[in-house]
Amino acid sequence: MAHAHKHFGAERVVSAEVPHASADMNVTPLIDVLLVLLIIMMLIAPMIYNDRGITLPRAGNSTEKPDTQAQTVVAIDASSRFYVNAVPVRPDDLVPRVQRALEDKKEKVVYLKGDKDAKYSAIMDAMDALRAGQIESIALITERKQAPGDQTTRGRR
Repeated sequence: MAHAHKHFGAERVVSAEVPHASADMNVTPLIDVLLVLLIIMMLIAPMIYNDRGITLPRAGNSTEKPDTQAQTVVAIDASSRFYVNAVPVRPDDLVPRVQRALEDKKEKVVYLKGDKDAKYSAIMDAMDALRAGQIESIALITERKQAPGDQTTRGRR
């Protein structure tokens, strides 16, 4: 082959060149890695949920406690134990016990009373269980907010 020759349709003969180094960075793989990390964080974030206790503010609009002597009261203490009318109840026996207590009542209202240090999730679980047991009338009991110089809190420790 003494000289380069033209092929049909070629206007010129092109010879190969040595590629030059480029200082431009290819960001496409970096964006792909960033998107994969974002998806991983979105999937893992709900799994590392830390159960943080919350302290709910006391209600300031309650002037007096309701008369619950003739009512059905479900209480939840700080250890997430349930009580129906001051009698300890297992969580799986809560709804049947409340239903039995409401059988002879004219007014079928359940008062739900949570301890100040009770977990919010335990109170919500009790409400969900009662609603699943077809108990729709649920009232929440709150304690009256006391003023700093109130006589009823003096001397108690």
